[in-house]
Amino acid sequence: MSGLAWPMLTPPRPLQVWRSWNWELRRPVDLTRYRQQLRAEALPAGRSPEDSDADEAAVERLLLIFEELASNGVRHGLPPVFTTVTGALTGWLIDVTDADPRDEPVPAVDRDPAHGGLGLHLIARLCAAHGWAPEDGRKHVWGFVSLTGVD
Repeated sequence: MSGLAWPMLTPPRPLQVWRSWNWELRRPVDLTRYRQQLRAEALPAGRSPEDSDADEAAVERLLLIFEELASNGVRHGLPPVFTTVTGALTGWLIDVTDADPRDEPVPAVDRDPAHGGLGLHLIARLCAAHGWAPEDGRKHVWGFVSLTGVD
């Protein structure tokens, strides 16, 4: 699992935004509620999961990446932790911020997968782009989930 660096990059600013969700994460139970809301509202207007397999797969990637990034923020971030999911015509940007801009995300290396801690590797493989950046006194850890998958 080594070799997947977590790059220092500012989050992109998606063009043609059609929807945005913003939540404060205070405890793990918040993740379940927000994930359910995101599942219900994630497809652009006029689309449904039945329209194509690509859409259903993209929504599943979105929900998985949301869960991984948000749970990392709740477990390892310094409160307050906020999550913004921005829906664009090409995919979704998930941006989790916390109050510790110096504590960069570090992917696990040489860890037995049975012990967990491999979420950053999963995010890196499933996202079209990912990174982290300190900005305005906060740390942003983000991933961009493409509607068409990862090449």
